[in-house]
Amino acid sequence: MTTELSLNSKTLLSNGLGSAAAGIIGRCLTHPLDTGKAKLQASSSPKVGGTPSQYTGTFQVLRTTFLQEGIRGWYRGFGVVVTLGTPGTVLYLSTYEIAKERLLCARASQSDDMVGLPDWAVHLASGMLAETIACVVYVPVDVIKERMQVQQRLHQQGNVYYKNTVDAMKQISQTEGLRGLYRGYAATLMSFGPFSALYFVFYERCKMLAREYEAHGVLSWEHDALHATLPTADLSFQSTLICSAGAGAAASWVTSPLDLAKLRLQVSRSQQQLQTNASPAYRGVFDCLRQAFRQGGIRGLFRGALARVLHFAPATTVTMTAYESCRSVISQMLHDDEI
Repeated sequence: MTTELSLNSKTLLSNGLGSAAAGIIGRCLTHPLDTGKAKLQASSSPKVGGTPSQYTGTFQVLRTTFLQEGIRGWYRGFGVVVTLGTPGTVLYLSTYEIAKERLLCARASQSDDMVGLPDWAVHLASGMLAETIACVVYVPVDVIKERMQVQQRLHQQGNVYYKNTVDAMKQISQTEGLRGLYRGYAATLMSFGPFSALYFVFYERCKMLAREYEAHGVLSWEHDALHATLPTADLSFQSTLICSAGAGAAASWVTSPLDLAKLRLQVSRSQQQLQTNASPAYRGVFDCLRQAFRQGGIRGLFRGALARVLHFAPATTVTMTAYESCRSVISQMLHDDEI
């Protein structure tokens, strides 16, 4: 019993340290693309201080931001992402691994509720649960980060201007309370919940196919005797890279309209606070999506979708590749210490 607990503790430790390292590395490399996405999505909404002609595309918004604000403009909101977002990443990935393991164990034990539960359902449920729990940390981080990212344009129109991350957190807490920090929680969960669920379904499936190909040189979408003989060893670096990139691109594109609604709900709160008699810009997620569709059709719903894919594909690739690599290295180090 003691040995089992020790092994479980080492697994949790390797998962936690691996996810922390992965979160920091991923954010450092991809934050400018996230800034571009935020500015693109906010720019097409007059209710959050945008004008349709402000930005024309992903690379144009990055170039304009750099010319106007320099490197600092690309990394607005980065402080809160690293300091508070990293614990969120640890919570997110650790929760996913624990939930997946528990569900698979319950299915293996022939639990009445779990008999016949397909792999994709296990990954879907685990991903959704991980996002639900991690959003307790992620939402305040997102609110502060995104207001910092788009604030230059809001400042030009006479709206709230935050000096830095700490000042942003202080002002939002004082003027809007806890509700302001959790503005758009439902929208965030509606955006990133499906994203996480679909991402892990795609990612785990791609990993299974990659293992099958590396072990036997064939690919099959069917669960058969061949699948039962697949090795559980780590995938090669290039396979992990391809699996994480493909899953991230697919999941981020499909859920892009939900992310657009989430961002506009969060950013619009700062304008509403300045006008005491102003009615809410949006009544909720579906009202925001309806207005976006009315203003720009399908293209309006997918405003910033390319920037989102360009952010999330590299972000998930870097994060998950670093996570799998760091977790493997740390696990091996702990195992060597045991010996």
